[in-house]
Amino acid sequence: MAIPTGKRPNFLIIVADDLGFSDCGCFGSEIRTPNIDKLGHNGVRYTGFHAAAACSPTRAMIMTGTDHHIAGLGNLIEWTNFSGQNFPKGSKFTTAPQRGQPGYEGYLNERVAVLPEILRDAGYHTMMSGKWHLGLLPERSPHARGFDRSLALLPACSNHYGWQPEAEKRGELPRFLEMSVIALHMEDDHYVRDLPKDWYSSNGYGDRMLEYLKEWRNDKVEKPFFAYLPFSAPHWPLQAPSEYIDHYKGLYDEGPEALRQRRLANLVKLGMIDPDTKAHPVVADEVEGWESMSEQERRLSCRAMESYAGMVECMDHNIGRVVDYIEQIGELDNTYIMFMSDNGAEGAAYEAYPMVKGPLMEHLGKWYDNSLENIGAYNSFVWYGPRWAQAATAPSRLYKAYTTEGGVRVPCITRFPGLRNSEICDTFATVMDICPTILEMAGIEHPAPTYQGREIVPMRGASMLPWLSGQQERVHTKDFVNGWELCGRGAIRKANWKAVFIPKPKGPEKWQLYDLSTDPGEIEDLAEAQPQKLEELLAHWENYVRDCGVVPLQPELGTYMVATEEQMPENIWMEYEYWKPGAQDDRKQFMRQPKKFRAPT
Repeated sequence: MAIPTGKRPNFLIIVADDLGFSDCGCFGSEIRTPNIDKLGHNGVRYTGFHAAAACSPTRAMIMTGTDHHIAGLGNLIEWTNFSGQNFPKGSKFTTAPQRGQPGYEGYLNERVAVLPEILRDAGYHTMMSGKWHLGLLPERSPHARGFDRSLALLPACSNHYGWQPEAEKRGELPRFLEMSVIALHMEDDHYVRDLPKDWYSSNGYGDRMLEYLKEWRNDKVEKPFFAYLPFSAPHWPLQAPSEYIDHYKGLYDEGPEALRQRRLANLVKLGMIDPDTKAHPVVADEVEGWESMSEQERRLSCRAMESYAGMVECMDHNIGRVVDYIEQIGELDNTYIMFMSDNGAEGAAYEAYPMVKGPLMEHLGKWYDNSLENIGAYNSFVWYGPRWAQAATAPSRLYKAYTTEGGVRVPCITRFPGLRNSEICDTFATVMDICPTILEMAGIEHPAPTYQGREIVPMRGASMLPWLSGQQERVHTKDFVNGWELCGRGAIRKANWKAVFIPKPKGPEKWQLYDLSTDPGEIEDLAEAQPQKLEELLAHWENYVRDCGVVPLQPELGTYMVATEEQMPENIWMEYEYWKPGAQDDRKQFMRQPKKFRAPT
């Protein structure tokens, strides 16, 4: 299919980290996002776009067009490495059965060809600035997987200012914080020893992307470009320059439920949900309710939300800088732009996690200043919890890390002249569709079944171009099937029917059935009323588990494998222990090759 232009298009793919569905102005938010809003009003806003339930699995699918269990990120390596990292109070599961298994390597494996590799081979200039989270070693880096230029945050998150108060005493870090504070970056083929003194993540990634675009303009303009801009905001710790946070002072004083109701009303006004839509009730038993909080606790909670909003606005500012430059050089109308979040809003209440809360809260009290006036500053460390998160995911159920709609339905915008524009669409699409869409627009064939002398898998996603150009009614077939699994939480969807498995304490630990056409909040469980439909979906689930190599963490999700003795040790499954004392001075001494096991036959 020909694209509507005489030359090959450029691509700019922008990813926010843990952004909720209604956190942008054009999706019903009060947060100032004029640049995202401009893209949304001039492009397509999606209400049926879906990601994985967490960050690195989504990023793996963006880069490969296939399921994350195939590409090497079956789970976040941080969660595979240490079971207590993502199990709230009341959970009894372990990630040990997944350790060392194919598809759970924690980096993009050799079974996939990566989008920038394919584009670079076909004559594109490829560049990235932002969060990678797809491997910690040089041979797993963006540079090694196809990017001509890259500044990459390698782990899941870090202090947004690059501040490390514990730098001299890293041995004192609680396990939860080991991989949460150090801003480990690579630029091209080398680790970055020191970030600029005025570093703030969103500004830094915006600056570097502008530098790379200017380099391209000066030296590589004969090639089209592929630019990947994955921010680490608004992932916790919630930190932003005060000039952004100050815009929201007092705005959230009525609390998260008041915000939730305002957002729902705005979604109705925008036509993104029906007026009679029932929102799933807030699930947050592990934290105090707003009414039970003291006045000081409420103020601290509101300040965290103000800081979150400031992060979103600062990210938007940097998106505007990049898009404005592309327009200034006359390339905007030849650049396909896509903006999205990598998963639902982050609702974890880490202060309530049994294996985290004691050492974590003690450490934060010792090293950080989380006083009311200081929240959001470089030396603070806070998150905002499940009630604020569910204000942003409403009407959907739950949030990040869950395979309910609140965890996997994300805001998404596309813009390209000549294709669908200036509309809101509910067509179902997923992050696996990004790679095939870009390749078709660029006129490039995916190299499967082989690439660089090795066997690789084909893409599982579908090109969105036939739908974007008006030649198809939907992106996927009417009876499409799509599966999700993460950390023992599963879902399988066929058309508007969805079966969901959520373990206790957030779910009943049994399969539930929903008709999303009438119940987008996943409230009315139809499993008993429609047993044949549930049986039909569970047959598709079995196919998904088999085809994608899912290692179930409980028997209800498939053939359960008890962890072997070799898989039981924790905290030995990451290739680079970069958080340990001396690990950034003598790196090789802290790199390892975790044991790998063959797939069961």
